[in-house]
Amino acid sequence: MYKSIWIMVMCCITQGIAGDFSPWKQQIDTLSSAEKRVLMDKGTERAFSGKYVHSKEEGVYKCKICDTSLYISKDKFDSKCGWPSFDDAIEGAIKETLDADGQRTEITCANCDAHMGHVFKGEGMTSKNVRHCVNSLSLNFEKKAKVRATLAKAYFAGGCFWGVEYYLEAIKGVKEVRSGFMGGKVKNPSYYEVIRSNTGHLETVEVVYDPRQVSYETLTKTFLEIHDPTQIDGQGPDIGSQYLSAIFVGNTIERKMSRKLIDILEKKGLNIATKILPVASFYPADASHQDYYKRKGSTPYCHTRIKRF
Repeated sequence: MYKSIWIMVMCCITQGIAGDFSPWKQQIDTLSSAEKRVLMDKGTERAFSGKYVHSKEEGVYKCKICDTSLYISKDKFDSKCGWPSFDDAIEGAIKETLDADGQRTEITCANCDAHMGHVFKGEGMTSKNVRHCVNSLSLNFEKKAKVRATLAKAYFAGGCFWGVEYYLEAIKGVKEVRSGFMGGKVKNPSYYEVIRSNTGHLETVEVVYDPRQVSYETLTKTFLEIHDPTQIDGQGPDIGSQYLSAIFVGNTIERKMSRKLIDILEKKGLNIATKILPVASFYPADASHQDYYKRKGSTPYCHTRIKRF
């Protein structure tokens, strides 16, 4: 019996060095000493002591430091190990790192590197054959009513926004794509101000999507395949600063994923001109510049998909 309890404890004890949490200082100042010990110092809470061990409510579990959505209740199951267990995570939300002992794999929030616990594979507890053993102290929970409204946004600039809009809105899980402008120095610019007055804006699309249906990685891969990311002066026949290629990122996960995909293409010999820029104010274009190809009943003249990944 004692040996069995010891094995369970070892399942969730983590070794390692705490990450850099300076960007989240304000949130960290609100944590209790017990929460800091788990989230930052890679400790573990006592078995069966956590508030979410037996929770069965429908909703989403989020990182207590950065509020990133990590797990959905439908993936939670009772492993009887004493800690909340999930057989899946939201795509891209969790990072896995082999412990120094080479025996266990630590799981952390991919956005802020907060410690969650460990992941175990091959135990046969569910059809997915995976168990994320997570500390309740690492999590916050939002009920289902709020989950339904949880959509994410992504921003891409790849030449004329009509072509980018056309391809991205066809992806399953994308709820809406709006054409507009980002990155300039003028508030609420009109279409003609952008193309004639050098406002500094790029023609950009805002992609509203459901992360449970489509990943940010899929959106970014698609973006890098539907335009020429090597062109430095615009896109196709559209030449000018407003037509430059860029990915506007809003957090560490998006930045790392964008960098990873660009690195893959550069290793294949492509000289990528696409810039990774911080998200700024997005200004939607007027109604006459939305859903252009859908209303016209035609296809883009300067965008086409080329398999690159």
